[in-house]
This record gives sequence, structure tokens and C-alpha cells, in this order.
Amino acid sequence: MEATSLAIQAPTYGNLITVLSIDGGGIRGVIPGVILSFLESELQKLDGEDARIADYFDVIAGTSTGGLVTAMLASPNEKNRPLYAAKDIKDFYLNNCPKIFPQNSFPLFPQTTKIIKALSGPKYNGKYLHSLVKEKLGNTRLHQTLTNVVITTFDIKRLQPTIFSSFEVKKNPSLDALVSDICIATSAAPTYLPAHYFETKDADGKVREFNLIDGGVAANNPALVAIGEVTKEVIRGSPDFPIKPMDYGRFLVISLGTGYSKAEEKYDAHKAAKWGILSWLTSGGSTPIVDVFTQASADMVDVHNSVVFQALHSEKSYLRIQDDALSGDVTSVDKATKKNLDDLVKVGEGLLKKQVSRVNLDTGLFEPTSEESNEEALKRFAKLLSEEKRLRETRTPHGHAAKSK
Repeated sequence: MEATSLAIQAPTYGNLITVLSIDGGGIRGVIPGVILSFLESELQKLDGEDARIADYFDVIAGTSTGGLVTAMLASPNEKNRPLYAAKDIKDFYLNNCPKIFPQNSFPLFPQTTKIIKALSGPKYNGKYLHSLVKEKLGNTRLHQTLTNVVITTFDIKRLQPTIFSSFEVKKNPSLDALVSDICIATSAAPTYLPAHYFETKDADGKVREFNLIDGGVAANNPALVAIGEVTKEVIRGSPDFPIKPMDYGRFLVISLGTGYSKAEEKYDAHKAAKWGILSWLTSGGSTPIVDVFTQASADMVDVHNSVVFQALHSEKSYLRIQDDALSGDVTSVDKATKKNLDDLVKVGEGLLKKQVSRVNLDTGLFEPTSEESNEEALKRFAKLLSEEKRLRETRTPHGHAAKSK
């Protein structure tokens, strides 16, 4: 299995292990798209206009819409460079989300329509998304990405997570699926988009089948999964990661949320106590059961990472950018109107100006931790990433090309 060359030198030659993580959240993927565009522009100021996100991160992890962004950033084009620049992600969402999530043109009985949809099948058929992803990603397979990627899914036949990992595929070729299939699977949110079935075949002709849905069921915030995949490489003795297990002090992590609402109380126990299956599927204009499990998994990961990095006095190496004060239509994962998508762009731009915040372990709310804004923090991280990249290039043996996976 021949791999493409990584865009980044291995951590063997540097001081840090760099991780980028992108949450799930449907159309709210616009928000991390805006954040990534800013980060990449700062890297370009330091290292030239050809700089791309994949040149700086040892691993990019994504779930659901974050998995799609991960593939866009790390999949190669015909010149073996990233398929998309970060600045192109926003327009990708603005142009395609209305076709992925077509809005009801005749909303005379919206609640009745939702109930019928919930009973009869997924809200959207996924055909446009499937054809779009296959067209853009072509025949690219997992082992061919330009940096290591980790994309989460959940196998409903096995009832366990399936993690598509550049690290794991080296010893488990059955995971070497088409990136397009991985993206379709990780985006298959229950009740919204259909589950995805596909097969892979190894060199001996052995077939493995996958019956997958949205990775947000298991890890809507995949940052901890990414760190876990690196840790497994360390335990295996990989020369690319010459650190001790759980040496979080060497990690530099940027974790991007897609926003949610804790400002408005969407549900309460008095109402939910009376809910049956239909109400858990359609209530308050959204899908409570999906909201609950995706937000729970995202918050638990952030709480864990916040505690560990604080315990190791490495707070400055962990940046979680998240907006927990969304309200109205921007909280939706699928209201793909032009106005709402434009409003999500504004949310991302506004988030850049907000202070760096950390989750309060008692209240679960994000609270400012310093005077530094997210924009200023990203500039600081861009300098660290640029310095790390140059350090690795300096230490790399003369004439040694970027390492292969």
C-alpha cells in the first residue's frame, strides 16, 4: 500500500505534536470554516501564500461536518496539494448546503410534515451530498491523505465506533476506504440523513462490510480520539512520536466547536417527562435526542482536556474555540436558508473577537480565562506552528523528503 508523502515532517524532528480537531454540527460547520480561514491566513503571512493547514498539523480529526472539513483540508489534488484552501470552506457550505438540506417550500403544516418525515424515513435523502462528495474526493483513499486524519463513525451492525485513522490503517488495511465513503458515513446523522453501507477489500481479497452512521453518536468532539490515536502510536514505539505515553505537555491542540445554545433553555424535565418517541424525534423545531447525545459527548471531551492540560500547566497549548450562546435559527443543523448561512458566517467572525474561554466544570458554561481574544490566540498559535514547522525542516537530515505514512 503506497502512501502519498506527508505535507509535514514527522514530530521526530520537532518539539511538539500538533492536533486540529473539528466538531460535528451540520450547516454550523460554517463556523469552524471561518476560524480556519483566519488561521490559514495568519500562517500565510508567516510562510507565504502557498501555506495550507495540512502543512502544520500532525493529525486533523473530524466528526460529521467536521469530518467533511477534515477531508477537504487533507485530501490531495492533482498537484498533491490540499484539495481546498481554508478560505474556500465557507463558500463550499454557502453554495452547497441549500441543496444538501433543501427547505420545505410549502410549510402549511410544518409540525405534521416533520412527524410524517420522522416516521417514514430520514429527513433528507442524501443524494446531492453523496454525489458531491464522490465528485470532489474521487478515488482518494484513507492512506493517501496529505497528513494523518482521524474521522469517527459508528457501526450500527456491530454497535461500536469505527474510527478511520491514518495511523490504524497501516496495520489494518480493511480500514483503507474511499475518503468519500468515510465522509458520507460520518455525516449520516440519525433522522437527518440515511445510514451508509460500503465494503472494502484487502490485498488477499477479504471483504469487510461497514454499516455506518454519524460519528457524533460516539464523539461529536473528536479531539480526545485524535490524542488517543497518537498515544497508541507512542505505545507501539513509533519513531515518529518519540514521547512518553500521556505526555500531554508535548501536545499543541486546537479544538473547534460548531456552536450551540446554553443561553436559552430548549427543553425541561416537566415537558420531557411526557414525551414519547415522536417528541424525542421532533420537538421545539429540532431533534432533542440528537441534540442531547451530540452535545453531551462534545462537552465531556472538552471537560477532560481542560482538566488534563490545566493539571500539566499546559493551558496555553490547548485552545478550544466554541460559542455556547447561540439562539434562534443559527442553532439548527439544517436550516440552510441564505439568511441563516450568512448569519452563521457572522457568528464565526464574532467568535474570533470573543475572549478565549474555558468550560466551567461546575456550570458547563464557557467563561473567559484571559484578556486574549480567540483571534489573538490563533495568531499566537500560528507563530508556534510556523516555528515548529521550520524547526523540523532544519533538523531533518539533508535531502530527506517528507516522511511517508
